[in-house]
Amino acid sequence: MLKILGIVAAVIVVAVAGILIYAATKPDTFRVQRSVAIKAPPERIVALIQDLHGWAAWSPYEKKDPGMKRTFSGAQSGKGAIYEWDGDKNVGTGRMEILEAGPGKVVIKLDFMKPFEAHNTAEFMLLPQADSTTNVTWAMYGPSPYVAKIMQTFISMDKMVGTDFEAGLRSLKAVAEKNP
Repeated sequence: MLKILGIVAAVIVVAVAGILIYAATKPDTFRVQRSVAIKAPPERIVALIQDLHGWAAWSPYEKKDPGMKRTFSGAQSGKGAIYEWDGDKNVGTGRMEILEAGPGKVVIKLDFMKPFEAHNTAEFMLLPQADSTTNVTWAMYGPSPYVAKIMQTFISMDKMVGTDFEAGLRSLKAVAEKNP
């Protein structure tokens, strides 16, 4: 019996060591992005993005916890606009601040406090096309600390966040194309 327990313990130690070594080989940064073509001018779309009060109309994260507490401060919209939230386990606690807002780009400092602390950048890039559409790319990028690398051995960050970005971009498209 002790021999079997010793073998099981050795297998567990080797498996854990393998996971830790594998996690150490992952990149030190991550980037997740998705894109969509929206039949609207960049000015109309960027107005929806840089007004944090209006994110409830299209952001997938707003729908995950309708009862979350929201606080707005700073500028009304655009550079300096701040949005803080405190929600359930689906959205956690965090803060966004628009660092840059223009016709072709919105850059947001994104700080998560709960359930895990993380400091990333969200970016919306808008590229007008010849056929009166705008290609909109929503990206998030930042550092991958070792704990995040371990989590990424089991959970695909690209799939998890990318699915939310796809849903958000579909909603943004619907809102932008509906409101001329």
